Amino acid sequence: MEPASTPQLNILLAVLPPILAIVAMAILYRQVRNSDPGTERMQEVSNAIRLGAIAYLKRQNLFLAAFVGVMAVVLTIGNFNFRTGQPDLRLTTAYVAGAATSAFAGYIGMLGATLANTRTAQAARSSLASAFNVAISAGSLMGLGVVGLGLLGINAMYYFFNDPKIVLGFSFGASSLALFAKAGGGIYTKTADIAADLVGKVELGIPEDDPRNPAVIADNVGDNVGDVAGMGADLFDSYVGCIAATMILGLTLSTKYVLLPIYFAAMGIIASIAGTLFVRSLIKVRKGKDPGGAFDLGTFFTGGVFAVFAAVVTMYLNTGWNYLIAAAAGVFVGFIIGKTTDWFTSIDQRFAINTAKAAKSGAAINILTGFSYGQLSVAPSIIGICAATLVAWYLGGIYGIAIASVGMLSIVGMIVSADAYGPIVDNAKGVAEQSGLEESAIEIADQLDAVGNTTKAITKGFAIGAAALTVLALLGVYSETVGLKTIDILNPRVLVGLFVGTIVPPVFSGLIILSVSRNADLMVSEVRRQFKEIPGLLEGKPGAKPDYAKCVDIAAKGAIKELLPPSVLSIVVTIATGFLLGKEGLGGFLVGSILSGLLYALFMSNAGGMWDNAKKYIEAGNLGGKGSDAHKAAVTGDMVGDPFKDTAGPSLNTLITVLSLTASVFAALLFG
Repeated sequence: MEPASTPQLNILLAVLPPILAIVAMAILYRQVRNSDPGTERMQEVSNAIRLGAIAYLKRQNLFLAAFVGVMAVVLTIGNFNFRTGQPDLRLTTAYVAGAATSAFAGYIGMLGATLANTRTAQAARSSLASAFNVAISAGSLMGLGVVGLGLLGINAMYYFFNDPKIVLGFSFGASSLALFAKAGGGIYTKTADIAADLVGKVELGIPEDDPRNPAVIADNVGDNVGDVAGMGADLFDSYVGCIAATMILGLTLSTKYVLLPIYFAAMGIIASIAGTLFVRSLIKVRKGKDPGGAFDLGTFFTGGVFAVFAAVVTMYLNTGWNYLIAAAAGVFVGFIIGKTTDWFTSIDQRFAINTAKAAKSGAAINILTGFSYGQLSVAPSIIGICAATLVAWYLGGIYGIAIASVGMLSIVGMIVSADAYGPIVDNAKGVAEQSGLEESAIEIADQLDAVGNTTKAITKGFAIGAAALTVLALLGVYSETVGLKTIDILNPRVLVGLFVGTIVPPVFSGLIILSVSRNADLMVSEVRRQFKEIPGLLEGKPGAKPDYAKCVDIAAKGAIKELLPPSVLSIVVTIATGFLLGKEGLGGFLVGSILSGLLYALFMSNAGGMWDNAKKYIEAGNLGGKGSDAHKAAVTGDMVGDPFKDTAGPSLNTLITVLSLTASVFAALLFG
């Protein structure tokens, strides 16, 4: 039903919440920076991690700047008006702004994370609650940065250009950054992780974060560039993409439906700030017990607060309760995917325990068991996505599906905060061990790290589910853009496009994992060389120090070199498919990529998390504990799972978003 009036953008509802998020970022950053950084040795380790992470991000962003420059030229030429002789720079401007904003959000979040590792370790010397509050404050920098800068950028694009289709260019820029950040960060972190584990744990039997291991600093750096900056860019991409897609689909209804996703996202920011404060208060009330339970309750609390504020927005705009229910369905499926991931990957659930028990028979049985459970794990999440899609469709058609994706991502500020918490406490444990802190502090750091492993796994599942609903909305945008009402799979062009789209995610995954293998091989050789050629290094003799910088350099150079082919492939193949097969074939291509991309992403992320926690289950003293044959087999399984869960798997949700955005952005150039 057409509204009586079409309201303009309400500054109080749309702009104030993201500004509050940015202000909260500044306050949290100051709190983290002013916390006690610990001993001189702790600061030395932390500085090495921070400098390595910043150096890599600068190198990656310089590389990205060149890529963005080329794409900006292509977009400018593609939107040149030959009748008037004037270039249309709106889409180009939005594209560059999207890439720059996403890069800045990642940089700030990672800076906070690398400041917090030593401060979290130092706080662990007093209590679990103190350490948790430092870590969650730093994690919230990334979470609030994603939603604050993302929505502020969308508001700016819509205010200046008054065209949701230009906002899609902002999303395309964010996606370009996300694919580079996720793929490059994943290659970096797993290069170092595999090398450190293979030589350190398997060959020499030394602890994971032993300062004698030359790859240990590179491993710590990788946690930040992959799981903080990389995952932040990934969810920034989905967050902006779903809002932009919903705004475009809202054009077919009326202005208030264009504004609805902006207002819902703004209410989600308020809910995320409230959720973060709630979690911190809950830890104090519980006197530091059960931080994992605090995260669960905090997420439910955030969802509840969002529902209340979203109801107020619904009444304000008079958009109908059906869209609020669709948004609630998106939030609900986010919870389902998170709990499914927890169920299949958690260290105290039977799947990870059974995978650990399989390690008693050797690495092959361990890998086969985790592989099989990983395949089974895709079913509940896919069923949840299907249920949310059907509910949203019957409530509001393709716009309802888009609103469901906005609902799911409305609480992304809280989700990213929990994700960034993971590598912070992981690094804190490493700092504590490398600095020789007392056992009580290491135990607290280890307890926080165990929760961090679960939050990282849940976030990966959430990110995949968010990408699923986002790309369905983007598929609707593509169909609207090219006037494609149906996709006939009996049409040979559609069928060929479907097959081509289906193979892109596995080919992309193969290229990414091969990149990790090649780069890890170089670092393994370097680590072995140092243990062989540096006298007294293995024995830990005074004066025998590893060359950490060499391993950091290998990881950084290799990641930058290896990320270009698969990243460019995604854009080139999409444009080529549209050129050769037409708009129908490109529609089939998008459907194929979505289906296979979701399956591969869920499988690899869950299987990798399962192998990881199976190893940790044995390291906790079960089945023979550290150094046993079962432990060695489980470490091998974990090394197979590392690029699955931290490189290829999480990169696929970014990939399918980039494919869909490329199709929509270049549709006018391809099909006139």
